[in-house]
Amino acid sequence: MIFEKGLDWRDHVTVNAEILVGKPIIKGTRISVELLLDRLGYGWSMAEILESYPHLKREDVQAAVKFATELFDGQSVAAGVSEGVAFDLILHLRS
Repeated sequence: MIFEKGLDWRDHVTVNAEILVGKPIIKGTRISVELLLDRLGYGWSMAEILESYPHLKREDVQAAVKFATELFDGQSVAAGVSEGVAFDLILHLRS
């Protein structure tokens, strides 16, 4: 997967406690970062994901991967969400 240079996951990923119980999602959708990572983990290609979820863009999927990478790389994912939500999010993703 070739990443778009300068892609900022914050432009594509958001957290809203009222959508999917606060899981990180692609903005304007109910598609979670977790779902996209799961699909990639099961070997789905970018083309298969975009075909199955036609309202997504390539950059949305890339942003999900960048979000997860930063989360586990120790960088500040919290910069894109409030402190309390960030803490809940980290606990949720690590469980």
